[in-house]
Amino acid sequence: MMQIQNQIMNSKQKYLLYSIVFISLVVNSCHTPKSTQAEESISKLEKNMSANGNSISMKVKKGVAHNHPSFAIWVEDLSGKHLQTLYVTSFIATGVYKHGDKSGNKWKPGEVRRPASLPYWAHKRGIKAADGLYIPSAAQPIPDAYSGATPSGSFELKLKSDNALSLPVKILLEVNQPWDWNEYWTNNKYPDDIDYKTSCQPSLVYEALIQDLGKLTPLSLVGHSHYSGKDGSLNSDLQSITTAKQIFDDILVIFE
Repeated sequence: MMQIQNQIMNSKQKYLLYSIVFISLVVNSCHTPKSTQAEESISKLEKNMSANGNSISMKVKKGVAHNHPSFAIWVEDLSGKHLQTLYVTSFIATGVYKHGDKSGNKWKPGEVRRPASLPYWAHKRGIKAADGLYIPSAAQPIPDAYSGATPSGSFELKLKSDNALSLPVKILLEVNQPWDWNEYWTNNKYPDDIDYKTSCQPSLVYEALIQDLGKLTPLSLVGHSHYSGKDGSLNSDLQSITTAKQIFDDILVIFE
């Protein structure tokens, strides 16, 4: 009788142990570390890989305010002269937006002019369209070798410059996300400026000085562009900027 009771107790203890282990596994699987989740969501893109210049790798970690922003990446010399555009998101590059044409009461892809999107890069690039704007148009798009879709989250970009760059150079990234109003950049701040209303908080510009090959370098926030894209100015006063600073958390680059 005692032997039977011991067997029953052992069975209960094993069942309790198995239950604890199972519950622990379930709980752990439901609480995947954030770093693991971020790694799983990283998009990997390659552009212009057949070129003969420097290999450039960029890692961008999305922030809490990230919501399909537009951005451009380019290289300048130390005097600020634009040397080459490396990457531009496709809506900006082509001037054609997914919801650009509402004829027939239904949104369709169509050409849209949005000079407030990335005006600092656009003016640096210095190519004026027929309508006087510096943003690319459907008639004069950025070639596919330098453009692509907007990544849905964090991403890694592998790029190449057209020709070998003479260091030091600067690499810059300008990013803008529409409809990101805040207490300063409000919907009625410039009520008659349609271009402003497509941008809200102005685009932000990040920059890094590249002096050595093989060195991982962070890009730092240096200013914001003109709120409606009227010129290519850069304003270093960022006190009015809030959530736009949280579109990207980290931007790292390495030249080879």
